[in-house]
Amino acid sequence: MNNIFDCKLLLVDDEPQLLEMLRSILRKEGFQKLIAATSCLEARRLFATERPEGVILDVTLPDGDGFSLMREFREQSAVPVLFLSARDEDENRLLGLGLGADDYMTKPFLPRELSLRLKAILTRTYFPAVLTQKAKPVFRLGQAEIDLNSGTVSTKAGQLTLTAKEFTLLKKLYENRGNIVTGDSLCRAAWDDDLYGYENTLMVHIRRLREKIEPEPSAPQYLLTVRGLGYKLTGAEDT
Repeated sequence: MNNIFDCKLLLVDDEPQLLEMLRSILRKEGFQKLIAATSCLEARRLFATERPEGVILDVTLPDGDGFSLMREFREQSAVPVLFLSARDEDENRLLGLGLGADDYMTKPFLPRELSLRLKAILTRTYFPAVLTQKAKPVFRLGQAEIDLNSGTVSTKAGQLTLTAKEFTLLKKLYENRGNIVTGDSLCRAAWDDDLYGYENTLMVHIRRLREKIEPEPSAPQYLLTVRGLGYKLTGAEDT
């Protein structure tokens, strides 16, 4: 396997239209080895015969549930699993992640976020050296220069140092610049947990981060709030 796009992916969902949409999204991203199942029985057969390197798995299936199916898969291999489900209750997310799933997304979802999360999972699993060897970037937001190697923000007024949480949040936003990053994604990056219980904490850290990178923190130009969804970093220019 030369890169993550060589990974064979098993898509399991009982909605044919959703499966076709997943195929379309993943093919556009560069994934070509896609196999699909609409039931636990079919998924078991394909898992045994095709040996996929990644699984996108629905929770509710006509002949069982994705949680039980994942347990079966994990008895055979450590294949990465991303749950994709209409069940958005906290206990379901925690159950899926507690069973060892690599991520849990709810429907409806943003296609770009799905592809980013999937690529992150596959990279961590099969190409971890890529993550450790990749140099951290230096970029500009207007007159501010952000160096993620040193964790500093330089402006005409001087240099500020990012805290550990500010650094983690900004790095996550920069990696997904131009796209919405959900509160759940930011909290998983900074606190290894979902947004629930961290709403106010996240807002405080975002406000303090704006005070360091924005010319007018109360009227942000670069770190934008997308109401009801999360945050987005715009205007970043690599140096």
